Amino acid sequence: MKLVHSIAELQNDLFYCRKEGKKIGLVPTMGALHEGHASLVRSSVAENGITVVSVFVNPTQFNDKNDLKNYPRTLEADCKLLEQCGADYVFAPSVEEMYPTPDNRQFEFPPVSTVMEGAHRPGHFNGVCQVVSRLFYIVKPDRSYFGEKDFQQIAVVKAMVKSLGLGVDIIECPIVRDADGLAMSSRNTLLAADERAIAPHIYKTLSESVAFAKSHSVKETHDFVVAGINSVDGLDVEYYSIVDGDTLLDVKEWDEASHVVGCITVYCGKTPIRLIDHIKYK
Repeated sequence: MKLVHSIAELQNDLFYCRKEGKKIGLVPTMGALHEGHASLVRSSVAENGITVVSVFVNPTQFNDKNDLKNYPRTLEADCKLLEQCGADYVFAPSVEEMYPTPDNRQFEFPPVSTVMEGAHRPGHFNGVCQVVSRLFYIVKPDRSYFGEKDFQQIAVVKAMVKSLGLGVDIIECPIVRDADGLAMSSRNTLLAADERAIAPHIYKTLSESVAFAKSHSVKETHDFVVAGINSVDGLDVEYYSIVDGDTLLDVKEWDEASHVVGCITVYCGKTPIRLIDHIKYK
């Protein structure tokens, strides 16, 4: 496995990989890697001749400077995990390498980029599209792997790939959870022990709502989830949206869409740490 900081060096190496007819898989990450990321890397290694993992905390997708400053950075540990998973290249550029000049491109793919996270974190998905499109231009992967935990992000990236004609297959990989149900996230490392203890109530309540939904309306199910999570001291729901899984627009009735998903963001603890999750109803 090779650690690369330079775009030119990575592109030079990948040029020869392509000449050998090898397919290239890309796993974009912001580091602080865990078993969820490892599952994406293993999928890429199984399906491609070369796997590139980017480790880059992208400043343009943070609308909170404190969040950017506090985001965990663990490159040495990340490289050890990636070597065990069989990655070929770790691409860890500096901010100056990725953005030699300010990126002023604007991306908007309504409704998928404007609802939920798009509404609550202005500019976030624009930053995601800036960095992911740059990575696609640099690496020119055949396939790129994303975790389903970031359900809305996948929809936005797919819309961007289609709009720009990038020709990259977006591979969605299942959420990986800890034994108590908490979705694995780099942000989990920021939780204090007492905060980590209450965080699993998010998925527990979401799971209970699937059975509840069978005999209750969308609104009743929404209120059941919000009330259940907010009843736990230290948890505070920012939003819970029950949406059409394709358009990400709110549904009012269960039969409005064939694919219905509940997407949630919860503030956990004193800091607080912002946690996201989702559940599929149908």
